[in-house]
Amino acid sequence: MSVILVTGGTGTLGREVVARLLEDEHEVRVLSRRSRDEGERLPVRWFTGDLKSGRGLGPSMAGVDVVVHCATTAGRSDITATRRVIGAAREAGTPHLVYISIVGIDRVPTFPYYRAKLECERLVEESGLPWTILRATQFHNLITRLVHAQRLLPAVFTLGGGARLQPVEAAEVGRRLAELATSEPAGRVADMAGPEIRSAEELTREAVRAEGLHRPVLPLRLPAKSFRAVREGALLAPEHADGRVSFEEFLARH
Repeated sequence: MSVILVTGGTGTLGREVVARLLEDEHEVRVLSRRSRDEGERLPVRWFTGDLKSGRGLGPSMAGVDVVVHCATTAGRSDITATRRVIGAAREAGTPHLVYISIVGIDRVPTFPYYRAKLECERLVEESGLPWTILRATQFHNLITRLVHAQRLLPAVFTLGGGARLQPVEAAEVGRRLAELATSEPAGRVADMAGPEIRSAEELTREAVRAEGLHRPVLPLRLPAKSFRAVREGALLAPEHADGRVSFEEFLARH
């Protein structure tokens, strides 16, 4: 079985990837910014490190066959972290680098976070390592987290004006990433999206009800160029609606 390192292995997506890989009895390593909790019982090798500085990356990479890079940070820090991962991977040998990205990042260029993700993709492609990139749409829990973060406000704000999303279940993306990690490097693979295209306002209203809140949902408009792209479907992948869990099913489970 392969030795696989998952960066961000304690995050929403990383935990799902780790769980799938353990089911297949691979040797899994987790790289996290925090030390292992006493109650953490996952049968993984735990490494504490900092992607911004590169601290702890060398030991975590030694002898790995695959690196699944799930860790993400805001803005330019994401680029720095990806450079660190690539540099450490090169020093360790030529592991297969699997990177998770976002559908539509090349179609909404005014989002700083998306520009950074696009630059990270370029770094992976030009790394000299065998690589695979999967783009996915927004996770279901992104919507619920945004609603929860606004629970004390007099209103909940969301994208309006016809903005549409195609959210996908993180567990399903984690399963797909685990499959890619245990397969041959494939370059940029087909996007992955959820089963339904819904308006951002509709999804937010459902999340508000599930949260038990009684707040108005108010639409926000993005800068003109960005808003036009989102309204025209920049964040959608209807031809790759491979996810099976609907937003309603996600809410019912959580």
